Amino acid sequence: MNLQWFPGHMAKTRRMITENMKLVDAVVELLDARLPLSSRNPEIDRIVGSKPRVLVLNKADMADHNATEVWKNWFNEKGYAVIAVDSQSGRGFSALEPAIRRVMKEKLERERARGIQRSSIRLMVVGIPNVGKSSFINRLAGRGAARTGDRPGITTAKQWIRIAGKYELLDTPGILWPKFEDPEVAKRIAFTGGIRDEIMDLEELSCELLGFLSAHYADMLKARYKLEDGQLKESSYDLLMQIGKKRGCIVSGGNIDTLRAASLVLDDFRSVRIGTITLEMPE
Repeated sequence: MNLQWFPGHMAKTRRMITENMKLVDAVVELLDARLPLSSRNPEIDRIVGSKPRVLVLNKADMADHNATEVWKNWFNEKGYAVIAVDSQSGRGFSALEPAIRRVMKEKLERERARGIQRSSIRLMVVGIPNVGKSSFINRLAGRGAARTGDRPGITTAKQWIRIAGKYELLDTPGILWPKFEDPEVAKRIAFTGGIRDEIMDLEELSCELLGFLSAHYADMLKARYKLEDGQLKESSYDLLMQIGKKRGCIVSGGNIDTLRAASLVLDDFRSVRIGTITLEMPE
């Protein structure tokens, strides 16, 4: 799957993030808990530099819990402040403020020594498309401060959001990077909907996902689609055909509508109807 997608507005977003970095005290970088490494924009390290940063594994409710704990330990060992949250329920949000205070400890102590009393901390929220930045901000703000949706590209411009007595948040549009050096990274992002389905071959994408699930989450796959062990040993395309047949994706002549079946599988994965799944683990 050779996918290159870097629309012009993302180059504009990259410049905007770089130019506004000097206005904030710290950065909250949202990652998708299902693909923590693949959902890290490699350009963010360069843009953020030495600015204090907290990594947030968002959508933790959709990921394999045990895998999320492994990832948290992995990032901690590399010196990052990291927490896992569910922006829909609010689970994990109590850990955010201590993490921010921890990464800003030296800066806040210097300010106190100089007699500076700040009323709020200015944060920039960054992440790739569809990682859940707007839902995260709305949960933090306790109101619908940012537009949300189940597709990438909802946030199209920067916006400041005030949270009384605590933070001023700079929300930014999702940004990918100019070229996917590793096709596996592009594939994982596409699985989660971080790249628009309109530019994807959904049947190929669905077959790739079924291949991964057969290898790593076979029991969940069998339970969701009432499959037999022998069916899981078939090719991913044959498996897609079996699922299409079982789910009534039939067109005239009794043929399987594989595009409809592919959309069904992707939707089931993204809606957690197959189960809580993590797409990658640390090396």
